[in-house]
Amino acid sequence: MKNTKRRDAFRAAFPYTIPIFAGFWFLGLTYGIYMNVSGFSFWYPMLMSLTIFAGSIEFVTVNMLLGAFNPLQALAMTLMINARHLFYGISMLGQYRGHGWKDLYLIYGMCDETFSINYTAEIPEGIDRGWFMFFVTMLNHFYWFSGSTLGGVFGSLIRFNTEGLDFVMTAMFVVIFMEQWLKEKNHVSAILGVGLSLLCLLAFGSENFMIPAMLAIFLALTLIRNPMEKGGKLK
Repeated sequence: MKNTKRRDAFRAAFPYTIPIFAGFWFLGLTYGIYMNVSGFSFWYPMLMSLTIFAGSIEFVTVNMLLGAFNPLQALAMTLMINARHLFYGISMLGQYRGHGWKDLYLIYGMCDETFSINYTAEIPEGIDRGWFMFFVTMLNHFYWFSGSTLGGVFGSLIRFNTEGLDFVMTAMFVVIFMEQWLKEKNHVSAILGVGLSLLCLLAFGSENFMIPAMLAIFLALTLIRNPMEKGGKLK
């Protein structure tokens, strides 16, 4: 009976993750290759994708590992980049409760894509919700892990011109920004992000502007949150 419940939940969850598979594998392969050309063996992206499981931070970690040892900066950077997960977690408090040991993995494995599926999916009647969300989380985690590992392996076996590959992280964030810009009607938050980042770049320089910029963006968005939610316009 239990095996049947798990199997039905897996079959229901898998189709939701197919689009994620394509994106995660491509980015994961790119990340693995990027780690390899940066001088790291394949087991670095393999272990990092398994334990960190946060794409943007894993790309940033490459530069952290190549730079001077600075754990406080690494902690602050990680907290700021992944601060959105605090709000994800709050919205999933009711759903990620009462599923036994699965709750721990659901919390650990929650990323943007997994949150989107688990929060919005219409789970078929008779399918165990806990197992459904577990398999969505596990499959997405596996896609990223396998893609990153294969990228690390292929990067060490295949010899090709990798000039410009380190630009992939910049390109990824540009694409995310453009998608958000096209999707949203109100561009106040995007303009604030760009403007405050440029100001911090001028004030602190290219080596130290990231954390002040993210703090400034966080504070600014916190201050204008209520006006934006009420009318979408600043008064």
